[in-house]
Amino acid sequence: MKVLVGSLNKVKLEAVAEAFSKYFTGVEVAGIEIDSRVPNQPINEQTFEGARNRALELQKINCKERLDGKFFVGIEGGILEMFSRWFALSAICIIDDEERIGYGTSPFFELPEDISRRLLDSAELGDVMEDLTGGQDTKQKQGAVGYFTRGVMNRKGIYVDGLVAALVPFLNESLYFKK
Repeated sequence: MKVLVGSLNKVKLEAVAEAFSKYFTGVEVAGIEIDSRVPNQPINEQTFEGARNRALELQKINCKERLDGKFFVGIEGGILEMFSRWFALSAICIIDDEERIGYGTSPFFELPEDISRRLLDSAELGDVMEDLTGGQDTKQKQGAVGYFTRGVMNRKGIYVDGLVAALVPFLNESLYFKK
């Protein structure tokens, strides 16, 4: 079963393979770089729009190029305001070859006020984290969640959780998809 992912990020591709392999056999994951058509640092609903845009574009490419994809996955990192605080999260949108849609999110974690301000001024979380840690290529490694949890959580793990959540409708089709 082929799963197309709207990214070439190794962490995202590995997370998709792990999550889908929990429920399906013969999973083949292929990444395609897709523009999310939202700002580089999505805010609030833009995060979900970016994930959906990636999945929808993959669906179009699949049809046009006859790639035989069964599922199309968009993953978009962003920030969300709740209770006058800012949280980092990843939104996941999964569309299948029958055009059914499922959404999920990674666990949320609160961001420090100084970082939130920079993000609201158009900085991207990965860049801010690299400035903070002096590290490089944060997006391909543990990510902000790894830094703030002192290595207990990492990007791949929270993506897997979000992907499993987004698969819920597909695992319970009769409850979610009325024919």
